[in-house]
Amino acid sequence: MDTNRIEKQIVLRAPRSRVWRALTDHEEFGVWFGMTMDRPFQPGVMLSAVITTTQVDPVVAAAQKPYEGTRFEIAVDRMEPETLFSFRWHPFAVDKSVDYSGEPMTLVEFRLEEAEGGVLLKVSESGFDQLPLERRAKAFQSNDNGWGMVIKLVETYLAHGT
Repeated sequence: MDTNRIEKQIVLRAPRSRVWRALTDHEEFGVWFGMTMDRPFQPGVMLSAVITTTQVDPVVAAAQKPYEGTRFEIAVDRMEPETLFSFRWHPFAVDKSVDYSGEPMTLVEFRLEEAEGGVLLKVSESGFDQLPLERRAKAFQSNDNGWGMVIKLVETYLAHGT
């Protein structure tokens, strides 16, 4: 089992341009993902984000509730229109008493490809092996579960015509 990389994928029944907007418009992203950001996504920009709760699934929103208000940073890496959106962050950085700024960040990538009946969204997060040993397994497990939920959240968000 690869403990350095998480990979999830889903075929979304929406136009590629619509999927791209849901991923890269910081306000739309915040609605389905469950966060607010202080500025739009832009390559090379460091954003400040706060965990809120998703507006598309009450069960996931309830799971996010204990972390509501937690602040973290997102370093936008690349934005290749309708193909690749990537950023770096500190995974599972939810303990408000810990300063994660000295730790390496993992790389999150959203890749879009044509697929039968829609758009294939591939989500990956890599770089867990560089995290401090005491956090590595928990961050990996939490985010492995989380990305499984995230791909369903974006699917639900797009399915409701928003």
